Amino acid sequence: MTPTMAADCAERVAAVLAQMPDPSGGTTVADLERELADAFGVPHAVAVSSGTAALHAALSACDIGPGDEVLVPALSVVMTVAPLVALGATPVFIDSEPTTLDLDYEDATRKVTARTRAIMPVHLWGRMTDPTMLAQFADTHGLTVIEDAAQAVGTVRSGQRAGTVGAVGCFSMKDGKILWSGEGGFLLASRREIAEHAAAYRSHWQTPPSGSAPLTRLTTNSRLAAPLAAIARSNLDQLTALVTLRQRQTRQLLAALETVPALSVLTPTADEQWNGYSPLLHLDLPHPREFAAYLACQGVPNSTGSFRLVPCDTRPMFRGLGRPCRGAAHILDHTLAVILTEHDTDAVLDHYADTIVQAAASWPRTA
Repeated sequence: MTPTMAADCAERVAAVLAQMPDPSGGTTVADLERELADAFGVPHAVAVSSGTAALHAALSACDIGPGDEVLVPALSVVMTVAPLVALGATPVFIDSEPTTLDLDYEDATRKVTARTRAIMPVHLWGRMTDPTMLAQFADTHGLTVIEDAAQAVGTVRSGQRAGTVGAVGCFSMKDGKILWSGEGGFLLASRREIAEHAAAYRSHWQTPPSGSAPLTRLTTNSRLAAPLAAIARSNLDQLTALVTLRQRQTRQLLAALETVPALSVLTPTADEQWNGYSPLLHLDLPHPREFAAYLACQGVPNSTGSFRLVPCDTRPMFRGLGRPCRGAAHILDHTLAVILTEHDTDAVLDHYADTIVQAAASWPRTA
């Protein structure tokens, strides 16, 4: 955040704090929702306390519950799956294509049953699934599309923004995301009834949707605090600049590594304007997970080395739900996804590149 941006953010937060305590919450959250809807070109936005809360409210608004099955990529994090399990639904993990990172629709087709109600694409690392194929698949099988676009703010594919393809698109604003507020999230919807349900769901059904009475349904408290909404509004004003910065950072790091033996850049398709959320490299090295872990120890944060990211279907709570998704496992085992923030200067990026180059040169080439 530049000094000018920081000053604007501080001013907005100070104005909200000066009005507190205010049990009504003021207008800051509503202002953010209006600005989010305008920024993404959709009729409705609902702000909540986290990306997980956005998914939870979205699934409920799409009437997902006990007995329902939801297709979800194994190439995802547990935070994607937890809300649907909390609602009593069953996750059915589907595979991904190692060469494109896109959904494996042949695998998805095999796993559709009479109980399948929805599909939840996860735009991991900001890379967006093909919206045309997704829509065709969902239409063919009569499924609702609920996008986990937590990392995909600013990504566009085939002219469609991430988070605007399905019935609902869900985003995180956790610290580290391109659009951040410390903690927080939001969902986008084209249908008023979905937005009204989500807004009621985040606040104990106190302000119910049309045709419902207050406090007639048990839900949650997942409201976004007004000071966090003020931070989000400040960053939303700079969203284009923040996305451009991340794209530039990613281009710089990948350009420094594009000729390194055993590392190959995972580039998006021609129709995708990727937000550059995380520089992606395929590792053609023995023991690639150990290589990623070594880099993490050397100060290069990355998804598998720093956070031990594994296919969601291999997590202890989900084992036994189906055959392992080997494409997702291959992707995670062989992908270096470097974690960036807007604070990473050219010097930091150069350090990351030098560290990766040196590590790759010295890594044993025999298993």
